[in-house]
Amino acid sequence: MTIKLKKAGTNHSPIFIMAHGAGAPMDSDWMNDLTKALVTEGIQVVRFEFPYMVERRENGKKRPPNPQKALLETWNKVIEKVAKSHQGPLFIGGKSMGGRMASLIADEAPINGLIGLGFPFHAPGKEPGERIDHLRALKTKALIVQGTRDPMGTREDCDSYALSKKIQFHWLEDGDHSWKPRKKSGFTLEEHINEAAQVISQFIKKNS
Repeated sequence: MTIKLKKAGTNHSPIFIMAHGAGAPMDSDWMNDLTKALVTEGIQVVRFEFPYMVERRENGKKRPPNPQKALLETWNKVIEKVAKSHQGPLFIGGKSMGGRMASLIADEAPINGLIGLGFPFHAPGKEPGERIDHLRALKTKALIVQGTRDPMGTREDCDSYALSKKIQFHWLEDGDHSWKPRKKSGFTLEEHINEAAQVISQFIKKNS
């Protein structure tokens, strides 16, 4: 499998490998906007795509994500490739599914921290089940940036979970799964993305 990486920023230390979510590619508007905000904060960002998204880009046909085994294998290969050319602090994570897959390998990977962006604690309207079991014993320092009304994990939901003390949350007021707030909230998606970038930058620099 060939891994194609998309790099942004000139700062070689530290670096954040950011995976896409289940439905959108690595260069979606959301991914591009957050990357630009992170680069402004002095964070170098590397993006990649899972095999199913690479195939979709090549033939234009939408398909569901690969089985978990293939997603985790891709993550490990990306980390290995980046680590070979980068000696500084390394952080992994990403949007929704991409961040959840990163969390499954975080404790075994040679990284400084984990960052979840709109973490899918459960499917909408369902209980987490075994999906969060590994988060109860997570040893890696982690930051999860979550909208307060995310249907895959509201603030009320997450407050009820007995998660590892290594996990810290930053809540974006009235944000949905992609952090988008309602107009009546008085916030904007741009403001939330910029706020998230600042918090992520602080977390990375503190743990580098």
